[in-house]
Amino acid sequence: MLSDALKQQIQGAYRQFLDSKSLRPRLGQRLMIAHIARVLGGIKRNQDHKRSGGDHLGVVEAGTGTGKTLAYALAAIPIARECDKTLVIATATVALQEQILQRDLPDILQHSGLSFTLSLSKGRRRYLCLSKLDQILSGGDAATLPLYPDERSAAPDNSALALYTRFADTLASGQWDGDRDNWDSVLPEEQWQRVTTDHAQCSGRRCSHVKQCSFFKARESMAQAEVVVANHDLVLADLALGGGAILPPPEECIYIFDEAHHLPDKVINHFSANFRLGASERWLEQAERSIAPILAIPAMQKSLRGQFDSLLNLLVAVREALNPLRPILVELLEGAVERQGNKQLRFEEGRVPERLAERARELRVAFAALVQHCEAMSDTLQDGLDKGTLEQRRDELEQWLGDVSAMRFRCQNMLALWQSYASDSRMEKPPIARWLTLVDAGQGLRDMELNSSPILAAKTLQSSLWSRCYGAVLTSATLTALGSFKRFSMRAGLYEDASFEVVPSPFNHAEAGQLHVPAMSCDAGDAQAHTDALIEMLPQLLDKAVGSLVLFASRKQLNTVYEGVPLSLRSLILAQGELPKHDILRQHRERLDAGKGSVIFGLASFAEGVDLPGKYCSHVVIAKIPFAVPEDPVEEALAEWISANNGNPFMEITVPDAAVRLIQASGRLLRSESDRGKISILDRRIVTRKYGRKMLDSMPPYQQVIE
Repeated sequence: MLSDALKQQIQGAYRQFLDSKSLRPRLGQRLMIAHIARVLGGIKRNQDHKRSGGDHLGVVEAGTGTGKTLAYALAAIPIARECDKTLVIATATVALQEQILQRDLPDILQHSGLSFTLSLSKGRRRYLCLSKLDQILSGGDAATLPLYPDERSAAPDNSALALYTRFADTLASGQWDGDRDNWDSVLPEEQWQRVTTDHAQCSGRRCSHVKQCSFFKARESMAQAEVVVANHDLVLADLALGGGAILPPPEECIYIFDEAHHLPDKVINHFSANFRLGASERWLEQAERSIAPILAIPAMQKSLRGQFDSLLNLLVAVREALNPLRPILVELLEGAVERQGNKQLRFEEGRVPERLAERARELRVAFAALVQHCEAMSDTLQDGLDKGTLEQRRDELEQWLGDVSAMRFRCQNMLALWQSYASDSRMEKPPIARWLTLVDAGQGLRDMELNSSPILAAKTLQSSLWSRCYGAVLTSATLTALGSFKRFSMRAGLYEDASFEVVPSPFNHAEAGQLHVPAMSCDAGDAQAHTDALIEMLPQLLDKAVGSLVLFASRKQLNTVYEGVPLSLRSLILAQGELPKHDILRQHRERLDAGKGSVIFGLASFAEGVDLPGKYCSHVVIAKIPFAVPEDPVEEALAEWISANNGNPFMEITVPDAAVRLIQASGRLLRSESDRGKISILDRRIVTRKYGRKMLDSMPPYQQVIE
């Protein structure tokens, strides 16, 4: 239970913040603070400050303008300090992550009276690797194994070398901390990849550069921080490594997941596995060739030479084990269907054909042996660095340790695919989605890709996070669907005793916005008739003097409508696909600042995360109810499983998902309390279908005008 002292501290911090900035309290914000404080303050714990019971998960839906960051920070920071836990604030995007660290939390620190230390947590890929930089600038004389040779490019040219010299100089002078995001200009991806690393390649504390390492300096700073700002992907990467590898262990953390509606999909993507046959064959061949110069080193210790020799034999064995796979995949692709430009075959109920499953079992054994040998080699090389058991140059040992570790990591990912394809799908509840795709491999080449993915994030989140963490709060503007948390709870694997809350919006939707469903002679299910109707209606519907956003469900319809409308309207349109997203938004704002009208034609990426306040968006037009395109194999597998259990996938998945997207799209209109405008839905199914009426009822309470 929350102590009186903590209550007073939280309430006092809120009052002080509002008074300091001359702000009025918001009902939704106050309720959010109270809910989070009640959940986190009610966690039962033992004498060692460990959680001893459940009831540690809180879910809060809070719309735009609530001030979510202030609410969860003021509630969670004092409780985390009292419990001696690290508060990890995780966002869905790096942009929001940096906003919270650089603007929101310093603002709270300055005006609330709370005292806390904070740090930004990023993966190794955001930091310069001094070992790689030193190797490049010294001529790269250490013999190396290929890490991802199919992704490597030619040796660095003079301009790249000049850049790397600048890296070294600015680091040495203290003008740069090795963080990519703090460099004074945009860095080309190819040039950056040469001088960064990941956890698989990094030799960690054994590296001779560890004392000057940018990543480890940042990590040491993070270890001292009471509040750590991360992103969802970094949290999931840490969990995949067992938890506590990048961030503090989950048991020692209270998590705040902002933009939490993204979390289930991110988990599914993160814990999926894939295998490209052609790319893997090329990698294995290059790995074999790379071992020859290493074996040719004259002063190599006999035992280490033997391990490299065995590694070569295992690489050959794995490549040969792949040979019978190609004709099997070619034959299976004969039954594939065309989807989004690629031929694809999904295995129903996740059941792999026996001839493929048999090959998977053999490949599982072959890759497991290779992974095991890489682990043994890593141990040998680590002992050589730690204990001096190998009479080799230290730079060579460091390089080989990183390379062998990276090889192990890549082989582990491949092994995960074969383990999935070799398993008995009848024991999986829910099933795993598995499919085969003929993909574009670049340069006019095609490759065959096998995929495996969970269809729900529930089990992964329960086992890796919810069961372990001290506490967690999940918040977003769109967590409910059709007025219920059921959809989100199922996808996120939340426990029945989780606490759910919807806080009121600060917006007066009825006064600020009108929701208009105009009369139409056609049903949106008739694609051609609906497109023709849009071409006819939009010139009259859109005010050419204001800022408008028209959202389409398909690129085909967007392009057809763009080509069909009169030139007088077309001249005002900025269409997605013609320009990068940021250029469209920039030109749109510039036009309106100049007193001109502007219309954006966009797809799903413009329906979320786009901030066009005030005059920049006075009218949002939603061309069609945003039903998902039924071509995603994971969603198909989920629908199949629900049907097999006597459920209705359309009502349990399709409609709730569309309802959430509809709310997200409509949310582009009101970005502040002073905004005013109109939403038009050009899909009569919103009023003629029973499911449409449910969607309409779940929308914010705009003034409705239905013709």
